[in-house]
Amino acid sequence: MEDQRGSGEVIVVGSVNVDLVALVARLPGPGETVTGGVFERKNGGKSANQAVAAARVGARVRLVAAVGDDDVGRQALAGLRAEGVHTDGVVRLAGVATGVALIVVDSAGENQIAVASGANAALTGDQVAAALAMEEPGPGAVCLIGFEVGDAAVLAAAGWAAKHGLTTVVDPAPARPLPPGLAELHPILTPNRGEATTLSGEEEPEAAAIVLRWLTRAPVLVTLGADGVLVADDSGIERLPALRVEVRDATGAGDAFKGILAAELARGASLRDATRWAVAGAALSTRLPGAQASMPTRREIAAALDAPRGW
Repeated sequence: MEDQRGSGEVIVVGSVNVDLVALVARLPGPGETVTGGVFERKNGGKSANQAVAAARVGARVRLVAAVGDDDVGRQALAGLRAEGVHTDGVVRLAGVATGVALIVVDSAGENQIAVASGANAALTGDQVAAALAMEEPGPGAVCLIGFEVGDAAVLAAAGWAAKHGLTTVVDPAPARPLPPGLAELHPILTPNRGEATTLSGEEEPEAAAIVLRWLTRAPVLVTLGADGVLVADDSGIERLPALRVEVRDATGAGDAFKGILAAELARGASLRDATRWAVAGAALSTRLPGAQASMPTRREIAAALDAPRGW
């Protein structure tokens, strides 16, 4: 599994948030207040989380995103740089707040998330194009794009990646219709079960994967939480199981999967091997609270995969 033919370079385009987290005994219902929780403030945003996940397993990561010219944004960027993520491509926008996620996590590790997008929603296609124009991607580099920014930013990144012949991985979360022209660029889509249904109109993951693969003519990976991941590609459809771990906080598990997948593909791993590393890393990330802080290292994933309960 330690294939290193690729450059190991990942360019992430998408969101940066700061997470405001309440740890409670159970998730509230509509209109309900649950008291007795513990408050934590952490760095987050799906794309920023994915960048950290990729860096933790050894990828050289560059992030293209936007934050506000505020203390929250400066804190988020400092945290990313501490993880080894290059942030020169992050735009600082005056008069716009950095994105904030409000997260509630229960004792079983399940969560509810609401996001005030702030600077993420203000990121333009021109800003993405300008940041990427400074990049000279190496052989086998992977571009990982998230949907917490607008269609213009997504298309600018995907078009740049296609022009340079890069593998493109798109995380369609939160789910919305694919921007016109994106499918024709043949991205690898990585929706979860609900997102796959929203994008395809099909309830069953296998049927959804077939529809999405027909649209993109590229592999589709449907993440299934504790049930692992469904891989649909030229070799057919296969379910790869998740590692069984004691879940403390599932926040960021999907981001761990996407970031590690991109990193392994950039190293030159096959899609199946990259997916095995990614689904193991996603499971390991649920053992600790928070998103970025819980991302596993390469050594931790390798040890889990070599264990008797592993693959």
